[in-house]
Amino acid sequence: MLDNIQISLTTPGLLFPAISLLLLAYTNRFFSLAALIRSLSASGKPVDNEQIKNLRQRISIIRRMQEAGVVSFAICVISMIFIYLGFFHTGSIVFGVSLLFLLYSLILSVIEIRISVDALNIHIEEFSQKQRASSERNHD
Repeated sequence: MLDNIQISLTTPGLLFPAISLLLLAYTNRFFSLAALIRSLSASGKPVDNEQIKNLRQRISIIRRMQEAGVVSFAICVISMIFIYLGFFHTGSIVFGVSLLFLLYSLILSVIEIRISVDALNIHIEEFSQKQRASSERNHD
C-alpha cells in the first residue's frame, strides 16, 4: 500500500504550523477553564456537583488533547528524521501514526466543545428561568 507513496521532508513539515496553532488553541482553552475554576473558587459560593463533574471532565479531556497534540508533533519530527536518513517507508508509516494522534486530538477537541456548549446551555436556561420568574413577579 505504501510502496507507491513518495514522501519528502516537506510533507510532515506542512503539519508544523497547524499543530503549533492547534496546541496554542488548546492552551488558551485550558487557561480559560483554569480562570473559570479559580473565579468559582474565589467567589466562595457553593458550586453544584454536576458543574464540578463537568469541569473535571473538561480538564481531563483538554489534558488528553494537549498530550495527543504534543505526541503527534513529536512523532512528526521523528518521521522527518527517518525521511532525512533515507528510510522513506518507515518515515511514511511514522508520519501516518502522527496523523492518527492528530485526529485523536481533534476528536477530543470536538467532545470538549460539546461538553462546554452543554454547560453554557444549562446556564442560559437558568438565566431564562430567573428572568421569567422576575417578569412574573413584576406583573403581579
